[in-house]
Amino acid sequence: MPPAFAFPIITNTRLALVAGRDNGRYQPLNINHNTMSYDQFIITKRDGTTESFSLEKIKSAILKAFASVGTPIDATGLTDIVKHLRFCNGMSVEDIQNQVEIALMAERHFKAAKAFMLYRQRHFEDRETAEKLDFLINYCNSINPATGSKFDANANVENKNIATLIGELPKQSFIRLNRRLICNRLKDMYGKELADRYIYLLKNHYIYKNDETSLANYCASITMYPWLLAGTKSIGGNSTAPGNLKSFCGGFVNMVFIVSSMLSGACATPEFLMYMSYFLQREYGDDYYLRADEKADLSLRQRTIDKVITDCFEQIVYSINQPTGARNFQSVFWNISYYDKYYFESIFGNFCFPDGSRPSWPALDWLQRRFMRWFNAERTKTVLTFPVETMALLTKDGDVLDTEYGDLTAAMYADGHSFFTYMSDNADSLASCCRLRNEIQDNGFSYTLGAGGVSTGSKSVLTINLNRCVQQATREGRPYTEFLEEIVDLAHKVQLAYDENLKHLKEKGMLPLFDAGYINIARQYLTIGVNGMVEAAESLGITISDNTEYCDFVGSILSLVEKYNLKYRSKNVLFNCEMIPAENVGVKHARWDREAGYFVPRDCYNSYFYIVENSDTDIIEKFRLHGRRYIKHLTGGSALHMNLDEHLSFAQYRQLLRIAAREGCNYFTFNIPNTLCKDCGHIDKRFLHDECPKCRSKNLDYLTRVIGYLKRVSNFSLDRQREAERRHYAHAEKTEITC
Repeated sequence: MPPAFAFPIITNTRLALVAGRDNGRYQPLNINHNTMSYDQFIITKRDGTTESFSLEKIKSAILKAFASVGTPIDATGLTDIVKHLRFCNGMSVEDIQNQVEIALMAERHFKAAKAFMLYRQRHFEDRETAEKLDFLINYCNSINPATGSKFDANANVENKNIATLIGELPKQSFIRLNRRLICNRLKDMYGKELADRYIYLLKNHYIYKNDETSLANYCASITMYPWLLAGTKSIGGNSTAPGNLKSFCGGFVNMVFIVSSMLSGACATPEFLMYMSYFLQREYGDDYYLRADEKADLSLRQRTIDKVITDCFEQIVYSINQPTGARNFQSVFWNISYYDKYYFESIFGNFCFPDGSRPSWPALDWLQRRFMRWFNAERTKTVLTFPVETMALLTKDGDVLDTEYGDLTAAMYADGHSFFTYMSDNADSLASCCRLRNEIQDNGFSYTLGAGGVSTGSKSVLTINLNRCVQQATREGRPYTEFLEEIVDLAHKVQLAYDENLKHLKEKGMLPLFDAGYINIARQYLTIGVNGMVEAAESLGITISDNTEYCDFVGSILSLVEKYNLKYRSKNVLFNCEMIPAENVGVKHARWDREAGYFVPRDCYNSYFYIVENSDTDIIEKFRLHGRRYIKHLTGGSALHMNLDEHLSFAQYRQLLRIAAREGCNYFTFNIPNTLCKDCGHIDKRFLHDECPKCRSKNLDYLTRVIGYLKRVSNFSLDRQREAERRHYAHAEKTEITC
């Protein structure tokens, strides 16, 4: 029979031979157990509850360990074991059990120690199974997958089914594995103390490791040139290089699925439309866009070139929006880019296709416009989340340099289209994700790797909870920048440890995307994320508006991160900083901080520089708050979501582009909820509150951006649905949109 030990088991083997701690730093303390009184001590159980400390329970557990292996022990032997133990008020059951194991081995009672360890392991497995069973029941009873998910929930998982459940169950195991991998590497690089400090900061929610439920690196903007040369064989597929328009469309979908299965975040294909235009030219001639109304086939359908093109759009977009098993039954996070003429020439000016031909700007210009119009119209037929589109515009003297594309951008917004705009005064960066900005390291061209500028992205994101850090520094009477400096330094070391693990996987052939040239590991960033900026400022009594005090506060934090980004940057290691979208962790940070007694002004931390529910911050001020004065140190980007209650006119949008250029607000979108009728399925681009204009039903849902991507509000987690209800949607008439 297994011994009936009195204490539950633990999930880690970190020793805690301590009597006290200062923010995770443990100090040994010699205690005479015969004279020390523990009457007022408490211990912390696994579920966070506490109970009175009992030395007798510990002695009883030790005696049962000996009894289980038939080994006698007298009072002197028991006392010798207990002498090794060190206690402090509030310490965890896990810490005590770790000490018992070490004490048994120190006194050379190896059989009893082994029995104690095996018993703990068996109970750990029993408890883990019971926890998974509870999770299974709760998940099945939840209103949607995002609410039911315990780790890394997101609204992109629309349907709750056996496939999504199977994807959820191993997430906790992945988290433990990832933490062990990082800690082992940290110990090798910096020592055990720093590894322990990392776990302490993680468990106490000063920092948050994004995407711990996956072993894959985060997101990437890929070059498709290796696929154009050799198909997908180099990344584990079996398709050859595309040879015509049909094989391009089918092969592109397969390629995106393969690439995305090896990423934990988004896959951006900034060359998509340029490559498609190339195959259209090969199929229908260089001037295909001038003959779009001509008949293109001899079938009974008698399709025009334009109809062939929109059929290709439909095949690709609808296929990629389908859920896939490799992504926990969610669709691929797919992003594409549009370019104005000057941005295009800066990035692809030296580009050549394998046959020696160069991209045609007039053809691509036409195809970009055609795709935007088609996708905007298609979104009135069904919910299409992807691709997330970004319009890249160069600016000069407070306006868009390519005025035709400035007008196109404003016209598409006025027509109800929902996409991001990225503005820069030079083509030194590219927004490759739904908010991620990356410096372009190389705009050159290679006949084996294609356009160097598009191959970028983020390997890993580690986020700092600014609200907790700033408030903890205040509690300790320390300058918040001093407290944050230690956190920021550690975050960089953790990311470097992650990078070493990633290199090891690459050396073992586990990262074919890098080996095949789709992604250049030297151009991938290690990202330091920030969350809780607004809430941290509010905790210090700072007014959240465009004012000097708030601007200085933001600058003091982001410049500190940038300083360490530069400190740890090397030829092969790049760092950047972004304000993360925090779909999941924004809610978690608020809940964790409130439970710990910190000031928490709302149930979900902002992902912007303004308070999302504040009706006093007007449209122009929001552009200023996401302008160059605030984002100059935010090298990884942030996205302004301009929430409006109705679409603006072409002239208003065009003026806001000028305001964005003037203020240096380089990444933004306009977010007007679309109305979806749950009864007849009608989609209206307007934010309607009463009834469906088609069937008069009042059973309405809304399509809006949970963070970067467009989804039904009913797919949001319950916490995010409540956050969506609190958002303030500005009315343009209340703001004079002028320069």
